Amino acid sequence: MQEPGSDRSGRSAADTVLHLFGQQVRDTPQAYAVIAGTDSLTYGQLDVRANRLAHHLMAGGLPPGAVAAIGTARRTEIVVALLAVLKAGAAYAVLDVEVPLTGQRQLAALTPYVLLTDAAHHARLDDGSGRWVVRLGAEAAEVAGRPAEAPERPESGEAAAVLFTGASVPRAVPVTHARLLAAHESWAEIMRPVPGDRHLITHGPDVVPFAAGWTRALCSGGALVVPARTPWTPDGIRRAVETEQVTVVHTDPAGATRLLLRDAGSAARPGAAAADGGARGRREDDPALRSLRLVTVTGDRLFLDEQDALQSRLRAGARLLNVYGLTEAAGAGAWFELSQLPRPLDDPEQLSLIGAPFPGWRADARGGELRLTPPDGGDAITTGDLAELRPDGLLEFRGRMRDRITGDGGAFDPHALEAVIRSHPDIGAALVAEVPDGPGGARRLIAHVAPPAGTRSRPPAVDLPDAGRLHEHLAGKVPRAQTPQAVIRLRTLPRTRGGQENRQALPQPVLTGKPDGSGAGGSGKYTAVGDATLTPAGRAGCGIAFLVFTGLLFHLLSKIFWPGSTDLTGVPNPWAFLFFVLYLCEGASFAAGLVFLFEGRAMMRRHSPGGSPGLTAAAHLAVVYLLIAWWPQDNFYRLAAKRDWPVQAALVYVFNIPLMIAAVVIAVYVTRKPPSPFDFEEADGPAR
Repeated sequence: MQEPGSDRSGRSAADTVLHLFGQQVRDTPQAYAVIAGTDSLTYGQLDVRANRLAHHLMAGGLPPGAVAAIGTARRTEIVVALLAVLKAGAAYAVLDVEVPLTGQRQLAALTPYVLLTDAAHHARLDDGSGRWVVRLGAEAAEVAGRPAEAPERPESGEAAAVLFTGASVPRAVPVTHARLLAAHESWAEIMRPVPGDRHLITHGPDVVPFAAGWTRALCSGGALVVPARTPWTPDGIRRAVETEQVTVVHTDPAGATRLLLRDAGSAARPGAAAADGGARGRREDDPALRSLRLVTVTGDRLFLDEQDALQSRLRAGARLLNVYGLTEAAGAGAWFELSQLPRPLDDPEQLSLIGAPFPGWRADARGGELRLTPPDGGDAITTGDLAELRPDGLLEFRGRMRDRITGDGGAFDPHALEAVIRSHPDIGAALVAEVPDGPGGARRLIAHVAPPAGTRSRPPAVDLPDAGRLHEHLAGKVPRAQTPQAVIRLRTLPRTRGGQENRQALPQPVLTGKPDGSGAGGSGKYTAVGDATLTPAGRAGCGIAFLVFTGLLFHLLSKIFWPGSTDLTGVPNPWAFLFFVLYLCEGASFAAGLVFLFEGRAMMRRHSPGGSPGLTAAAHLAVVYLLIAWWPQDNFYRLAAKRDWPVQAALVYVFNIPLMIAAVVIAVYVTRKPPSPFDFEEADGPAR
């Protein structure tokens, strides 16, 4: 058990986060509260807009204590709306509008009294239940006529917010004013905010770090930097940090890696450098990140070597905190900083430390399961996570109860196995899953591995070990029954929008043995998705055979559909042979386009899960057109007279212009957004 840290005194029972926000409005009304380009607001402007919307909600009959759902992509409007809801005495809940299905599920879990949304998301979120809908844009004129003074504030015992954990089946978690205030004050003791801070939260607005973490900026006199229109992108975050001189970034492990290690080159993990706070491996300061004084990382486990690598990319004196935050605690919980280590530690790539509880909180790891007791006198919160209190007084993360694997060798927690796998020098991340082994009911362990952050290899993940090399590495370190039978190599592990490693989204291995489960190769019958059982030479031979066969087929079809278009009579060699090969390639391309028409969409969705469905569909059709257009186009061109201008113009506009459009669509698709771990659906369980 870890006893609580320093307690806070002098706070009256009526204090809320609204009281702290109001104090900032009175002290610095001209200071920026929200920075979002042309949508930026000062504290005074934000307070006036929130007051007027609050009066509008109260005039519309919003009962005290009711729930108001907020569904819009513009974060300035979200901040205005949640403050207005609090001022009106109700509880706010921010919905996910980036993934409409998730937002609909969240809305169904709430049954709110009112939905605050905009025209773009109204149709997606309104389920026809007849609830009151406030259109944030359409109501602007009426709201503008409301009083600018704050309405009467709610009692501190009422619910302040409803937060979500889980996405496939979202669970609504009410949070009281006292709990929201306690979380803010605990955070403030750890991060020591100052009025000049500019905070940037990379998480989605429905995720706890934003839905409850806005208080870290607006209740301490800082500014909240948010995207002006569209959600954050990795490049957009980096530009905002540099241009807006952001001092505090709240992110998840994947976001921290993209921000701090994007130019790490081929740097390997620092290894034992984690033991002394990252003294080794430090490079010159990144000019784009010189304004940062603090980075907080929450959402999932962070191993010591990863934390050291991130810390080493910050300028001297900047801090990096690994935070274990709970939804039920409004994002508070436990925290760890490398400076807390009393001495250097061995095997940092196998250790993930939770550290110490937030000030006022108490952590209890008796029985193996971590429980956190809040400072407001509430019941202990069971986390479903495993932890151990180390002799040095720090809590060590030991896995999650929901991830426990029950196999032939008995039940075990995969976290310990994954930590040992990470000790391989070429592996930066690992997840172990148990999958069915044929129809007989047997199951096998599969290791999904990814390279360390910053590793540069072509193709990606080419240096990762196969099953044989992994067996050699694990020999004598783990029980034989826990040794994975196969390895799936990935560029990066999938993550949920909350930043947690998403075991539900792991690619499934391909069963390449016989239907009865037998087959040559023993444990080698599992391969990564997309791999075949043939050797590379065999796959190349199959590809050449496919090219020749389909080319010949469509070459013959050309003689039926376009008689004379492929006639090479009178063409001397070697030119006749070269044109014949061209006809074969055009026919093969047409066949490949037909195959991609039926099979390519699913592959593209796996490549960029959670991306824009419309853009993915457009890119899919563009690829299909780029493949199939050459066969009919070339045949038509060969039959058209060179001076038949109407036919030539028609061919250009029917074939060439669409080819250009298809190329533009592909360019937009591949440059718009890289595969993001935030787009995966969140698994059920306690939020971190």
